[in-house]
Amino acid sequence: MISLGLTGGIGMGKSAAAEILARRGLPVVDTDEIARVLVAPGQPALDEIRAAFGAGMIAPDGSLHRAALAQRVFNDAAERQRLEAILHPRIRAAWHAQLALWSRAGESLAVVVIPLLFEVGAETELDVTVCVACSPVTQQRRLLARGWSQAQIAARLAAQWPAERKLTLARFGVWNEGSLDTLADQLARIVDPLLSRG
Repeated sequence: MISLGLTGGIGMGKSAAAEILARRGLPVVDTDEIARVLVAPGQPALDEIRAAFGAGMIAPDGSLHRAALAQRVFNDAAERQRLEAILHPRIRAAWHAQLALWSRAGESLAVVVIPLLFEVGAETELDVTVCVACSPVTQQRRLLARGWSQAQIAARLAAQWPAERKLTLARFGVWNEGSLDTLADQLARIVDPLLSRG
């Protein structure tokens, strides 16, 4: 089975690309979704976050207070590293386990969406890497449309490598400035030859 790591800058189209690939019938696991499961009430990672960052990171209903935690970790690199030390090993183990299941099931190609793929060095554990990117102007417009402030955008961007660096490291680059059909066409030109190999 070929494992494909999908990455890109925030707001550049990773989720749209993942949806296109999933609609094609490819198995897709998103590490952001894994992270959400890991910090659900009752999970050990949530208890570790409470111990590391304080009870203020837990909402009244016992769930993670995402906004409070985001404000804390995206404004302090050391705090972000503390959180990553809790979550990243668990996330990595989870997507590796999922790939193993798909491989045993006979899938020919599977996709792992990893926003910080290169930042965490996961490229060595995947067969192919694809980076989705767009212009900074388009990225800014998309993030503002999500209701983010300029300060929130700047903090998130500071936590990731620039798209140009990711594009240089990725085996394939996808430029997401146009329509979803254009994005799908670019992805097909990458995925179809891989599937024919399998």
